[in-house]
Amino acid sequence: MLPAGVTRLIRELTRLPGVGPRTAQRMVFFLLARPPADTRSLAEALVQARERTCECSVCCGLTEGDPCSLCSDPRRDPGSICVVEHPADVVAVERTREFNGRYHVLHGAISPLDGIGPEDIRLAQLLRRVKEGGCREVIVATNPSVEGETTAMYIARLLKPSEVQVTRPASGLPAGSDLEYADQVTLSRALQGRKEI
Repeated sequence: MLPAGVTRLIRELTRLPGVGPRTAQRMVFFLLARPPADTRSLAEALVQARERTCECSVCCGLTEGDPCSLCSDPRRDPGSICVVEHPADVVAVERTREFNGRYHVLHGAISPLDGIGPEDIRLAQLLRRVKEGGCREVIVATNPSVEGETTAMYIARLLKPSEVQVTRPASGLPAGSDLEYADQVTLSRALQGRKEI
């Protein structure tokens, strides 16, 4: 019923996370209703982002220049490395304005059920950075999921022989939430990490 080009675009958009066939179809009809210059601009932005973006040779984050701006900033503390699962996590930590060290992006987490082992994420690069010296602390800020916890424990075991302190951000109940809606793991962590008031 639809032209082949439209059908292909819908199929391609459904490959994006969280985009099903109906959402993709709405997006395509919206784009087709826009002036040609708007859709051309979107297409050019996609191509440029893909062609210009690469992995930083130091932190494995996304960048257009190597090393990235965070790794080359002399004001940042090279002795503190925050390990995250994905490039988007760097943005989340930076928004807090609480961390002034450097980052290391794993590009995933250990997940045996999904066939992702330690060799499939950027652990070798992290070990190399720690062995090069100058690192005092590694903050393992992986997600508080089974995979994130597995990855955090694995990293802690890998770095145990070194003199580096390995820490994990505190976790618990989010501000503004109700106890009755907290899952068992979150509530358990909140109770374990309690502090005096």
